[in-house]
Amino acid sequence: MKALLYKGPRDIAYETFADPMLMDDRDAIVRMERCGICGSDLHIYHGEGFSRDLGFCVGHEAIGEVVEIGRGVRRLKVGDKVMLSAAVGCGACASCLAGNVNRCANNAAGCYGLSHALEGCQAEGIRVPAADTNAWVIPEGISPDQALMLTDNLPTAYFGCKNAGIGPGQDVAVVGLGPIGLMAVEAAFVLGAARVFAVDLVPERRAIAAGLGAIALDPATAVEEVRAATRGRLADCAVEAVGADATITLAMKLVGRQGTVSVVGVNQSRDFSFPMGLAFMKSLTFRIGTCSVPEHWPELVPLIQAGRLHPERFVTHEMPLSQGAEAYQLFDARRAGALKMVLTP
Repeated sequence: MKALLYKGPRDIAYETFADPMLMDDRDAIVRMERCGICGSDLHIYHGEGFSRDLGFCVGHEAIGEVVEIGRGVRRLKVGDKVMLSAAVGCGACASCLAGNVNRCANNAAGCYGLSHALEGCQAEGIRVPAADTNAWVIPEGISPDQALMLTDNLPTAYFGCKNAGIGPGQDVAVVGLGPIGLMAVEAAFVLGAARVFAVDLVPERRAIAAGLGAIALDPATAVEEVRAATRGRLADCAVEAVGADATITLAMKLVGRQGTVSVVGVNQSRDFSFPMGLAFMKSLTFRIGTCSVPEHWPELVPLIQAGRLHPERFVTHEMPLSQGAEAYQLFDARRAGALKMVLTP
């Protein structure tokens, strides 16, 4: 089969790769129909990956058709159209069965496309471990692009908003307006936010947020503008969707006393100086972490079906897998209005 492989910093290659094979009775093999490039994939692309491996298949977002199942698979059958959870677990413990793979009792929590341990989804074929729990049949009324956004981006945005404690009537700041940040803007309103202050360096992304009903702000003046709009109180909570030291600090500055900061941007800094004094004086709650994707599907699917959330609107490019290297370059440079990059076989 063909796949996108990480060969080194800024070197993604479209090459022939070994076909996926069943390695356990509970595995399934899925023929990829659509896959996505996530903002976190850029850490690998930049050479800031999560392992020292080279030549592994990248990517953790995909939907497709089941083409083979192990004899232990019970809920899926060949021919099913499924969406894959970017976060996977053992599929057998109480936590995994409840959708919380991050608390897998068998320490099997993981993610596609970070190393050779579990090859990625930017490929023509994908091995899905513990397929009965790590893949869902795409529900009725969910389009292919909506299903693809449910594999990671939308659950992560929603997780960030829930961790921020967003409730009715609150003022919310969202820092970083890539696909996840923009989905967080939309989700914040669904959760009852009165106002959403959307912050990003890129004017075009601020314009999209404004079209969703947010108050779009430049990072250089965001704190002063939020302070003025709230008569000095600042925001009740913030969702940070970049992961850079500066944007995390900005999110903490944007919230007022007893506010909550929720970070879903990936930060791998080893020398981040956490502003402890600022957090202490404001009595802040600070939350950071990754999302257990299946845990949020029961809430998010009905919201999409009811037309409350529209994650597909943030797909800007559809390209063949063979142009994966160009897609990474375009996404990394934020050219041509690039937001969500979708790849097809």
